[in-house]
Amino acid sequence: MIRESVLKALKDKGLKITPQRLAIIEVLAAMRNLHPGASAVYRAAKKMHKSLSLSTTYATLNQLSAHGIIKTLQFDATENRYEANTEEHVNLICDGCGKILDYEVSAPADLGEVEKRTGFSVTDTRLEYYGCCEECRKKGMGKG
Repeated sequence: MIRESVLKALKDKGLKITPQRLAIIEVLAAMRNLHPGASAVYRAAKKMHKSLSLSTTYATLNQLSAHGIIKTLQFDATENRYEANTEEHVNLICDGCGKILDYEVSAPADLGEVEKRTGFSVTDTRLEYYGCCEECRKKGMGKG
């Protein structure tokens, strides 16, 4: 489903579906729950398209993000991560291993109401909860 929605968004934006872009999209769809960084996307996509370069990977991820087709998750201390799920959701970020999980929200904020009450025009959203994933908690790495 992610693959198809990204490909449709590319077509809607008038962007070509090159073999390199297709390999990157395949990786993002396959690694959806991992929110991979560019280096992980590159390593996996290179297996599908041997001539793919790291610079092409970065350029493609940046272009997809600039067009709102994927989201870039920027962090101070680590490599940017990418996600193809552009629906409103919460990112659960593990302080132990760095894993990022999606948690679907049942009642997203009414952005029209936010603007009406505050005059603030929302252009993008990102909600994150930090803590410890189940695997890290089992290893004794968490506080909970």
